[in-house]
Amino acid sequence: MKPVRMLFAGWIILWLSACSSTGPVLYPNTHYQSVGREIAEQDIAYCKQLAESAGARENSGTAAGNVATNTAMGAGVGAASGAVGGAITGSAGRGSLIGAASGAVWGLFRGIFSAARPSQPNQAYANFVYRCLQEKGYEVTGWQ
Repeated sequence: MKPVRMLFAGWIILWLSACSSTGPVLYPNTHYQSVGREIAEQDIAYCKQLAESAGARENSGTAAGNVATNTAMGAGVGAASGAVGGAITGSAGRGSLIGAASGAVWGLFRGIFSAARPSQPNQAYANFVYRCLQEKGYEVTGWQ
């Protein structure tokens, strides 16, 4: 029973890490060096808030929604393929049940592991924050 708890705890940590947001990476040009890291972080927060108030959203979807969608899609594909395989062997109902269960597990794992990857911000949001920081004198090298 202990390995199951450890696996579950690992999934929760993985899930929570997927909720972290990305941010712009600033080149240490003369403006950045003159204001320092603390002021630069405040300017990033200001530009992010400005983008949100203008209607740009950082992410278009939630990680939990993506996991649920992948699980449901996996169950549907598994049920369909299981029904086809079951119809060939003479047990379509049992085949679709087994296919749905295995497809749901596959979809769940796919959703969890895709949610763990750092998501890139919405393009309109990133462009808005980039321009705001550029007007303040910063050079954005990318998002991380």
